[in-house]
Amino acid sequence: MTQPIELDSLQLTYSRLNENLCRVIHGQQDTIRLLLSAFFTNGHVLLEDFPGTGKTSLAKALARSVGAEFRRIQFTPDLLPTDILGVSVFNPQNATFEVHKGPVFTEILLADEINRASPRTQSALLQAMGEGEVSLDGTLYPLPRLFFVVATQNPVEFHGTYPLPEAQMDRFAMRLSLGYVSTEQEAAIVETEVNGPAIDEIENCISQSDVVNFTAAAKQVFIPDELKRYAVELVGATREQSELSLGASPRASITLIKCAQALAILDNQNFVSPDHLQELAPVVIAHRLVLDSNARFGGVTADTIVSRLLSELPVPR
Repeated sequence: MTQPIELDSLQLTYSRLNENLCRVIHGQQDTIRLLLSAFFTNGHVLLEDFPGTGKTSLAKALARSVGAEFRRIQFTPDLLPTDILGVSVFNPQNATFEVHKGPVFTEILLADEINRASPRTQSALLQAMGEGEVSLDGTLYPLPRLFFVVATQNPVEFHGTYPLPEAQMDRFAMRLSLGYVSTEQEAAIVETEVNGPAIDEIENCISQSDVVNFTAAAKQVFIPDELKRYAVELVGATREQSELSLGASPRASITLIKCAQALAILDNQNFVSPDHLQELAPVVIAHRLVLDSNARFGGVTADTIVSRLLSELPVPR
């Protein structure tokens, strides 16, 4: 028998975490809200934005706020899969191989500038992100229960980069962008940072058990069958668009529903509404779509296709 959802305690968890993150990342409440809906549903996030917008600070602040182990991998063209996963090293003293686990064995992982590494190295994260485990020399090693990847990439710099393959993009629950803040907000950031990095003042505000409880509660949030079907139809419609050579996979439907359940709790509701699905659709679906060459050169974007589908499909009420 499932336990009733205690919205008051879950709201307290969210408000504490949100307040901590907003102390470091100013003027990004909407993006933080979406990121947390992925975090509380065991999703992973791709932050695509310009340098200096706070991507690294956001990942660090999240790790400190929940008391999680944090590691950062700087992706470069010469990075090897073993630099991420680890390697078996022969010990001549006892004539055995010893496993040296790589930085992927952590709780919150920042994959910085992920598109600078080769596709072979990028794919090293596929199993970890999709299944929560890593295979080394034929042996499976589980990752921590709390395992969250925040990957970053620069959307305007293409020299020396490798576009993420479709299978890799599909592993990310959502693609987000922080963007530049207003002049007033930037002035506040400058005022804070000149006195020392704001990240240094961030302390643990919730426990990992709070995160686990939130994740379990999100699974119990009620979503009507008609909204489940709406999510499936929305994702399925992308496979019928003439401008796309590849539509979204069923993983997008699952992610859309899971994140909507978490988003409902953030809104202090124990049920999913159509607004939750529509808010999430662009960040959950668009990055999984592959435009054909004619559409790409014609100025069509994945975001415009998702927006069009949202306006065309009838919304259950």
